[in-house]
Amino acid sequence: MFAQVNGLTTCGIDGVMILVEVDISNGLPNFDLVGLPAMAVRESKERVKAAMRNSDYPFPMTKITVNLAPADLRKEGSGLDLPIAIGLLTCSRLIEASQLDDKVFVGELSLDGRIRKVSGVLSMVMEAKHFGAKEIYIPQENAAEGKLIQGIKVYTASSLKEIVEHLTGKELLKPLPKENILQNKQRIYHVDFADIKGQMVARRALEIAAAGGHSIMMIGSPGCGKTMLARRLVTILPPMTESEALEVTKIYSIVGMLPEADSVMLERPFRSPHHSISGSALLGGGSTPRPGEVTLSHNGVLFLDELPEFERTTLEMLRQPLEDGEVSISRVRAAMTFPSRFILVAAQNPCPCGYLGDSRHVCSCKQRDIDSYRRKISGPLMDRIDMQINLTRVDFSELKDKKPGESSAVIRERVVRARQLQQARLEPWGIHCNAQMGRQEVVKYCQLDEQAQAVMEKYFNILNLSARSHDRILKVARTIADLAGCANIKAAHIAEAVTLRTSNRS
Repeated sequence: MFAQVNGLTTCGIDGVMILVEVDISNGLPNFDLVGLPAMAVRESKERVKAAMRNSDYPFPMTKITVNLAPADLRKEGSGLDLPIAIGLLTCSRLIEASQLDDKVFVGELSLDGRIRKVSGVLSMVMEAKHFGAKEIYIPQENAAEGKLIQGIKVYTASSLKEIVEHLTGKELLKPLPKENILQNKQRIYHVDFADIKGQMVARRALEIAAAGGHSIMMIGSPGCGKTMLARRLVTILPPMTESEALEVTKIYSIVGMLPEADSVMLERPFRSPHHSISGSALLGGGSTPRPGEVTLSHNGVLFLDELPEFERTTLEMLRQPLEDGEVSISRVRAAMTFPSRFILVAAQNPCPCGYLGDSRHVCSCKQRDIDSYRRKISGPLMDRIDMQINLTRVDFSELKDKKPGESSAVIRERVVRARQLQQARLEPWGIHCNAQMGRQEVVKYCQLDEQAQAVMEKYFNILNLSARSHDRILKVARTIADLAGCANIKAAHIAEAVTLRTSNRS
């Protein structure tokens, strides 16, 4: 007896359709599982056997062969337990083979027949819809993810018996109601830009970073507010669109980090890894590549505090994601590409002791120590950071001022207006903000009049800027113009962009 059942697994951050072929033939009792299964998949033999018996279904005591096609793709995870069990029950004629048409099954089986939660269900449902399946059966604990995709019926079950009774018509399950992803769009933050005292240059730079998606470096002595400012950047970013929310939710579902209380990630992620992080944890990796911090920051913010304390080789790995918006990882078993469009916010002290140039403390560092400290961050990496600003110590008069500063909500309104201008302009190119523009878009949308061109030429020659710096200054200037509601880039916009990029130079 032979049966075919559609199952799903994940590869990278995407779902992959797996055809589970089950064959029962005469011979000594034996259970062979082929098709390049990983260890978790191989162990499904024992889980399926116990689950069927404890659900009062007979397990065939004969020769069983299960093939997972395509055979050249390594299968990871435990979500193939359920389709293997359904295939065995079909071969035993407890389920009609015709009942399996256009259906997909995903779930891990416990020994007593219950169906357990698996990671990456959102990606699997999206793949099932793309494949053309009409129905998909997932664990009850993954119901929140199943509600998000339109165009396919999603059923949830808590046990193997529930699915069998549904397929045999004894007790039908109800499909999940679909959920409007953006229906609960209210944003609640526990931090606000109104908490910030002083630091007007940094506030302005972060507003520009949020409006155009630009990376930024903040250099200042300890206690001047670098971390406080960085943590408030997400409060002024525009709300995520439906496609952005699904992208982020899919990533967090794959790595098993989706908050249980939330069915979808509506808030832009903010990631702040420790400086001891390895290169594989930052960019992603492993024998079977998994997303790293740069991918977990996709459509959000990656904050690297004390930047020179990170390993230099780890920092150099940031070049590709900063330039291309994606990470390519190659291994013997697989080569994968993960999205990584994030706003990089880096912070560092001006010297090892932290007080170089401070108005109240004397720097105790020797010049060779300062030079060595600064050399930890390479020129090519710094060249990829759009804005590099100095922060000064906040005066007591600013701290004692009881008047609240401009709130995040007010700043966010200006950011949203600027982003709307960019999206209308850049939509034909498939990008969303000025920082994502390539050379062609820069040439088309960052044209300068004679006065602005003269200012750009002056600074380019005086500061000995690179071609990359030239383009990044134009992108920042385009964002400044958008915030001002100007159709054209003016000389003042160029001057501000140059100042924000080069204010850290001696």
